[in-house]
This record gives sequence, structure tokens and C-alpha cells, in this order.
Amino acid sequence: MSFEKKHKMLLSWELKEKYPLDDSLKKIKQTNDNAIKNILNGTDDRKLVIIGPCSIDSEKAILCYLEKLYKIKEKIEEKLFIVPRIYSSKPRTTGQGYKGYIHQMGLEANPSMLEGIQNTRELNIKIIKDYGFGIADEMLYTFICPYFDDLLSYVAIGARSVEDQQHRILASGLDCCVGFKNPMSGDISVMLNGIKSAQHKHNFIYDGYEVDTTGNSYSHAILRGAFYKNNHIPNYKYETLLNIAKEYGNIEAHNKAIIVDANHSNSAKDFKRQPYIIKEVIDSIKKDENLRNIIKGFMIESYIEEGFDTSGKVFGKSITDGCIDIETTKRLLFDMADSF
Repeated sequence: MSFEKKHKMLLSWELKEKYPLDDSLKKIKQTNDNAIKNILNGTDDRKLVIIGPCSIDSEKAILCYLEKLYKIKEKIEEKLFIVPRIYSSKPRTTGQGYKGYIHQMGLEANPSMLEGIQNTRELNIKIIKDYGFGIADEMLYTFICPYFDDLLSYVAIGARSVEDQQHRILASGLDCCVGFKNPMSGDISVMLNGIKSAQHKHNFIYDGYEVDTTGNSYSHAILRGAFYKNNHIPNYKYETLLNIAKEYGNIEAHNKAIIVDANHSNSAKDFKRQPYIIKEVIDSIKKDENLRNIIKGFMIESYIEEGFDTSGKVFGKSITDGCIDIETTKRLLFDMADSF
């Protein structure tokens, strides 16, 4: 065999016992979960904003960013509900590059998933305790989910994972809201099939047990644009949104909701366009009642410093996808709050 065994991993219950979520923090998490669900089901008319770096790489930097984000959040929380992206794993198209905090806690650190998973859990608990934020993460690896399933208030299924059956059925058992991105091809039916699957009951193996799930009625859509034949194809434009909303409306599903990802192929990988894309979507929402009812929020890539630097030498600058800086973020969130 070509596998070299490095560490015996902790079982999920062992990690949760080592870093427990106490009753007071469980209440904070439940409050965040309920707020997100109420936004998606329409009983709370605020907009959901999933915001933060493409992927975390430094505990010190992400906590510094959250300190700044918290001060902004206090001034806009009547209109916008902020959930930071604490994305601990990063999908890599070719398998090359930084794979995320659970693999390696910064470019200078030695790769260790044993340490990465433990520190990610400890970090998430600290964020809930110190700031009261909900935690958003991408479910890149289904086997990782049992280590964090009691901490997360929002889970995203990425464009490369949306067609995978294990991701779909696992989402059916999560208590938090789960967003399904459209695939890289842009085929909306793939995303909608994922949503329908997650909303149904399933029987499968999870964390060493055969389990039955009840279905996740808060699985929903995330539009991130498409990449086809070396071209970025946005799906945030007015007519496209109308068509997607119509197609979405024809499927049997609960709590139909759309989150618009302002980066990735919607921005053609130009992170600086995110504020303009969001403004255009807000204008579309104001023009059409159906869009007003179904578009529930936005996904934004933001960090302390603008852009990205794969060397990892600039504090608070993304080492993966480019991000808008915190001052641009502040202006954008204030403008968004004024628009609703």
C-alpha cells in the first residue's frame, strides 16, 4: 500500500469531550441557527450575509478580522444578519496549493490534520464565546463533519461537491441551514436536485453508525456563476435570476431561498467587483416581487487586507482567493443596510 500512517485520529466524541460546547454557548448557537432559519423562511426580513476570507490560515488574523467585523455588525444588525466564513478547508481543482486550516495551520506550519481539526474546533468555540457569531464553513469532506456538527450554524456545499450523493444525504441530517452551490458547469438542475435530496429522509452511515435522517427543510440555493470552456458565466443578472427563480419555484421543496455569491465566477474572479454585483442584485430585488421574496442574502469574500498573496507574508491577506479589505467591507455593509 502507498499510505503512510501518521497519526491515530481522535474519534468525534473524544474531540467534543476535549473541547466541549457548554450550555451557555449552545444557547448562543441556537439563537444564531434560529435567526438564519427565520430569514430563509421569511419570518425575519433581514438579509443574511455570509462573509469572510476565502479560507482561514491564521488564528491571530481571523480573530483580528472578527474584532473589526463585530464593530460593523453592531451598527447594521437591524437590517443584516452577519455570519462569518470560518472556512477551514479549501477545494483545489488540481490538488495543488493551500488546502486549508485543518490540513495546515498556515504556510509555515507542518501539515497535520490531527492538530488542524483540534485547533479548528477550539477556534470555533472561542469565536462563539467571545463574539456570539454563528459559524459558517464549507463541507468539503463529509468525514470531517462529525467533529464540528454541533458548532456550525451554516454549511455550504461547494460547486465541486454538489453532485456527490454523500454530501446530499449528509446535509439531510444536519440541524443547521445548508446552502448548495450551482456546479462549475452552471447546470441549475444539479443544484436543485441536491436541494431536493437534502430535504428528504435518508438512511446511511455517519460517524460509525447507521443513521436515519428527517430531512433538512432549510437546504437552499447559492448562485456562484459558472466556468465553462474557459469562460466565466455569471448568474446574478436580472433576467437570469428571474429564470432561476421560476425553475426553483417549480420544484417541490420547503423554504425556497437563494443566496448570491458575489465572487467566484460571478465576478470573473475579480474580487473588486463584489460591491457592484451586490448593488445590481439589490436593484433587481427592488424591481421584482418574486426576487424580493426568494433572494435572502449574499456571500462575500472579505479580509483585513485587499487581494491575495500566496506567500502568506502579509498579515490578514488571503493566501487563496482575493478578498475586499475591511474598509471596503465596512462601506459595502453600510450601503447594503441603507438599501433595505
